[in-house]
Amino acid sequence: MGIPVHSAPPDARTNYIIDQLEGERITIPGSKGVFRILASSKQTNGGIAVFSSGAVLSDAPGFHWHAEAHDVFLVTKGFLKLWNGDKCRIMGPGDFAYVPPKVIHNPELLGPHTETLGLVAPGDWVDFFRYVAETYNGVIVPENDDRNLKASIIPKVMAAKDRFDVHFERDYRPPEVGDWLDTENVLPAPLEPYFLRANTGPRWMLGGVMSRPFIKASQCAGKFAISSIESSNQYADESPFKCRWLSFATVDHCFCVTEGLLRVRLRGEEDSAEVREGQTLVISAGQAFMLEFASRYVRAISFTNGPGIEDLVHTAGQPYSNFVLPDAVAPWDEERLRAACVEMCVQLDA
Repeated sequence: MGIPVHSAPPDARTNYIIDQLEGERITIPGSKGVFRILASSKQTNGGIAVFSSGAVLSDAPGFHWHAEAHDVFLVTKGFLKLWNGDKCRIMGPGDFAYVPPKVIHNPELLGPHTETLGLVAPGDWVDFFRYVAETYNGVIVPENDDRNLKASIIPKVMAAKDRFDVHFERDYRPPEVGDWLDTENVLPAPLEPYFLRANTGPRWMLGGVMSRPFIKASQCAGKFAISSIESSNQYADESPFKCRWLSFATVDHCFCVTEGLLRVRLRGEEDSAEVREGQTLVISAGQAFMLEFASRYVRAISFTNGPGIEDLVHTAGQPYSNFVLPDAVAPWDEERLRAACVEMCVQLDA
């Protein structure tokens, strides 16, 4: 039967693939942009919502904060101006930012065409997008939607102020845009707002699989983790995840493939499914799976509602000082992998 391919998330916690530029597609009137929801509460037990978004140059939504919701921004195309607490940066492809609860922020997509990957936790927060938006049936983004964004959104926001965790600050004096700092290449202490420069931060390697985390679960009270998972088919059968079943009892995985070809096999299925660049794979908690990195370079952005595969690479692997994949795989310890699985309550079967 294989993993089904959907144009929008199914109405259950299950395994599925979503095609490029698909998802539950909605647009806020006047924003000249589209949110494409890839997974939300029904698919992650309420934990997170994952979405891609795209827009051309338009007004920013306004300075606001959330009492409980966590927000992230990962630029994949174009440029984003983000006010995040006491800092403002111009973000380009690969740049990342984390906005914890109670921190005032405001994103402005600078065009001419910007794309981002985003996450909010808890997953129900994405219902705010659904409330203020309309279904989008166009191709990429509504570039010619000239309705006044603030006039369109403010009446709904005021009507919904007691329903959604969004608090606007109309008299806020924002910081000026600043240059990136040399220190914005590390993961800070828990619940601190931060910017992370593209392709920096810590890196860990396990059997030719690199994890390059944008944020670890330990930084956000265990609610989620986001990492770049990278590997290659040039490592033959040395990958620890190609011939071993992995099952995370309570953690759902959402893999957004940004480069190359990822093959996944689910226990109970005879054939592997291919997940290509631009596609998204969701594997529900409790489902045993194998991963094969099936092209010379494969990169998938992993979103999880708790410590997931990125933490397993960290716990069982070794710190990696270089910036790209090596020509040869360094030795790794099978017993250390098994011990890490026991520590994380992950089932590992050959």
